[in-house]
Amino acid sequence: MDSGPALVSILRQGSYLIASIHTALDDSQMVRLQEDLIAQIGRHRARGVIIDVAALDVLDSFGSRTLRNIAEMARLRGAATVVVGIQPDVAFAMVELGMRTDWVVAALDLEEGLAYLDRHAQGSHSVTAGTRGRRP
Repeated sequence: MDSGPALVSILRQGSYLIASIHTALDDSQMVRLQEDLIAQIGRHRARGVIIDVAALDVLDSFGSRTLRNIAEMARLRGAATVVVGIQPDVAFAMVELGMRTDWVVAALDLEEGLAYLDRHAQGSHSVTAGTRGRRP
């Protein structure tokens, strides 16, 4: 994002992308994360995205909306999204401030996020396989 220390790292693990946010991001950095992540979904043909927000002690409405947009754009590109590491105070503030949270699939940590994506991938394949060859 800039020439200083990485604010976000996006790593590929199999068919998943893992975006770790290392520090609070301003609005332009959040938009850049969104653009980079959506581009990498196509480049790597990712089936799932994990966004790790464990380092954040605050998530404002713009950040929350941007994460929701990323999840929706990823879905349209064929990838499921899981947000992991939401701190207790952040979760409390989001709910208390009335931020919409129905968009988020959340998991406690990276391990649970990966397990969710694995289950999601298995479910997608079984649905696809189960409908092949059937007539409407």
